[in-house]
Amino acid sequence: MTRPLDALFAPRSVAVVGASATRGTWGYQLATGALAGRRYRRVHLVNPRGGELDGTPFVPSLESLDEPADLVVVAVPPAAFCSIVDDALATGTRAVVGVTAGLPGPRVVEVAARVRAAGAVLLGPNCMGVFDAAANLRLLWGDLPSGDIALFTQSGNLALELGAIAGRGGLGLSRFASLGDAADVTAVELLAACVTHDATRSVALYLESLGDGRAFLAAASAVIDAGKPVALLAAGRSAVGARAARSHTGALASDRAVLASACRDVGIILVDTPTALVEATRVAALRRRPLSFGPGNRRRIGIVADGGGHGVIAADLAVGAGLDVVPFSAGLSARLAEGLPATAATTNPVDLAGAGEQDLFNYARIVAAVAASGEVDAVLLSGYFGAYGVDEPALADTEGQVADAIAAVEVPLFVHSMAPDSTTSLRLVERGVPVWRAVEHALAAIPTALRDPVRGAPVPSTGSPGGPDVRNALKRAGVRFARAQVVTTLAEARQAAVEVGYPVVLKVAGLAHKSDVGGVALDLGDEAALTRAWEAMAARLAAPAYTVEEMVATRDGVEMIVGARRDPSFGPVVLVGMGGVLAELLADTAVGLAPIDRVAALRLIESLRGSAVLDGLRGRVRVDTGALADVVAAASRVATDRPEVAELDLNPVLVTAEGAIALDLHVAEAA
Repeated sequence: MTRPLDALFAPRSVAVVGASATRGTWGYQLATGALAGRRYRRVHLVNPRGGELDGTPFVPSLESLDEPADLVVVAVPPAAFCSIVDDALATGTRAVVGVTAGLPGPRVVEVAARVRAAGAVLLGPNCMGVFDAAANLRLLWGDLPSGDIALFTQSGNLALELGAIAGRGGLGLSRFASLGDAADVTAVELLAACVTHDATRSVALYLESLGDGRAFLAAASAVIDAGKPVALLAAGRSAVGARAARSHTGALASDRAVLASACRDVGIILVDTPTALVEATRVAALRRRPLSFGPGNRRRIGIVADGGGHGVIAADLAVGAGLDVVPFSAGLSARLAEGLPATAATTNPVDLAGAGEQDLFNYARIVAAVAASGEVDAVLLSGYFGAYGVDEPALADTEGQVADAIAAVEVPLFVHSMAPDSTTSLRLVERGVPVWRAVEHALAAIPTALRDPVRGAPVPSTGSPGGPDVRNALKRAGVRFARAQVVTTLAEARQAAVEVGYPVVLKVAGLAHKSDVGGVALDLGDEAALTRAWEAMAARLAAPAYTVEEMVATRDGVEMIVGARRDPSFGPVVLVGMGGVLAELLADTAVGLAPIDRVAALRLIESLRGSAVLDGLRGRVRVDTGALADVVAAASRVATDRPEVAELDLNPVLVTAEGAIALDLHVAEAA
C-alpha cells in the first residue's frame, strides 16, 4: 500500500493546531509559514481561545472545519497531543506533523500505531517541521533556502545551520523533513520517495541512528541508481563501544568502520562535518559527466592555477585528500609551455604566471590540454577565474566564452573561484561543472566524486538457529585449524600433547587477549616443558580450561586476523586485517557486510595498506591470498547463519604460500 507522503509535502489543505498571534512562539512561526502558502492551498488556524492572524480567524477545533485538513501540524502541550491526533484522524486527515516534544515513549508508540492503522502518516513527534520548495510549503521554525537538495535530519537546529551553509554557498533545499522521534515516518521512507521526486537532484542526511541498516542501504541504493547522490553525516563518529574490551574484532570493526564499509559498498558519501555534508551534494552535476580512472584505479588530478600560491596550496590539499598529483611528462609540459611566460610552471600544478590576463583563452587551452593528455583523471582550476567579468565588466562576455570552452572537456572538472556567484561561475555550474568558493571544500569533495561508480548491492542478512560448536561449523565451511584439544588437568594436557605431537602450544581457553595476560606458551618441546608452562599458567590464571595445540612455524607466513560480529544496525559483518598481537596497534583492517563471496573477500584483502606484504614485498615469499579469502568468506557465512554468535575472532590466521591455517579462535555468544 502506498503511504500518503504527498499529503506531507504537497497537501491540499493545512491546519495548524496551536496557532498563535504571539511572536516568538512555535504557534506563530508555524501559522505564518502556513499562511505564506495560502495562495496554493487552504489554511486553517486552530486555537480554542480564538483570535486571528493576518486576517485569518482562529477556529476552535478541527471538528469545526468545513473540510478535512489534508495535513495537520500539532504544536500543543504533551497532555493534549494524542487527543488532537485522534481528532485529526477522525476528520480524515492523511498526514500529521508532531512538533510537540516531551511525550513518554509508550504514548509515542501508541499514537504512531493509531496513525498507521488509519492509513495516515506521522512525522515526529518532537520534530521541527516540514518544507517543500516546489509545493511552497514552509511549516517550520525559521526559513530555508530553495534549491535541489533533499535534507532529512534528526536534529532541528542542525537543519537550520545546514540550510544557512547551503545558502551561503549558493545552494538550497528541494524539501526538508525533521524526523524527531521517528515514531512512524523514517529516513528509509523519505529516501525512497526521493527516487521519483523530480525537484531533488541530491540527498543529504544527518542521522543519529539508522534503525534497519540494510533497509536504509537498499533505499539509498535506489536513490543513487536514479542518478541522485546521497551524502550522510552520522553521529557517534568517535564511539568505539565496550566490545573493544572483549575481542579484537569488536575493537577494529567499530560501528564507524562498519558504517564506512556499508556506505562505500552502496555509494553513499560519508562525511564528518556539516559543511562537508552540504558540499558533497555539489558534485551532483558530475553524474552527467564521464568518469575515467588511471592504472590501479588511481585518482590522478591535474591542477591549473593562475598564481603560484593557489597551485601549491591546492596540491598540498590534494595530496592530503588522497589524490595523486603526478608530475606531467616532458612532452605535456613542453606543449603547455607554448605561449606561456617563461616564469610559468608547467609540471603539476600549472601556474599560468599572468597568461590569463594576457589572453583569457589561455585558461581554456591549458585546461583542455591537461584534460586530453591521458595523464590525469580529473582537473582542478583554482584561483581568480570567474572574477574577471566582475572586476572588469568589459571582459564578462569573453570570460563566459572561455567558461563554455572549459566546460567542454571530457574528464571531470572542478573549479575553485574567488567569485563563485559571478555570471561566469554560474555559467559553469549550469554546464555541469561544480564551483566552490573555498579550495579546501573542493578538495574535500573531489575524492568522493571520483570513486569507482561500480557498486555491489548489499546482500540481505539471513539467519538460522545453530549450535554452539562454531569451530566445527568453520571447519565444515573450509577453514583449516591447527590440531588442538581442550583440557582441564595436567594429565589431560600431557596426553593431548602426545596425540597432537610435540612441539606444542599451551593456551588458556576462553580469552580473546591471551598474550596480554601470559596465557600463551609456545614451542613446548617435551613433557617437562609442558609441565612447567602448565604449572606457571595455572598458578597465575587459575583458568577452568586450556588448549594444547599443534606448534605451527610462522617464519614463512604472514599473520592475519579474520573476524565477524553482529552490528546492531547492519547485522552480521566480516573483517580482515593485519593480525597477530599487533592487530589493534596496526589497525589495518577492511570491513564488509556479511555474507560475502571469495571475490568480494579478495577485494577487501587488496584494500589493506599492508596487502603488499602478502604479495611478496622486498623479497618475501608471496602467500596464498586466495586461501585467506576463502577463510574470510567462510567466517562471513558462519556469522550470518548463526545469530547466536555475537562475535568471532580467528587471530592469528597464518597465511603461507601453501595456504591458510587458523591458529586461534575466540567466540562470544549473544546475550
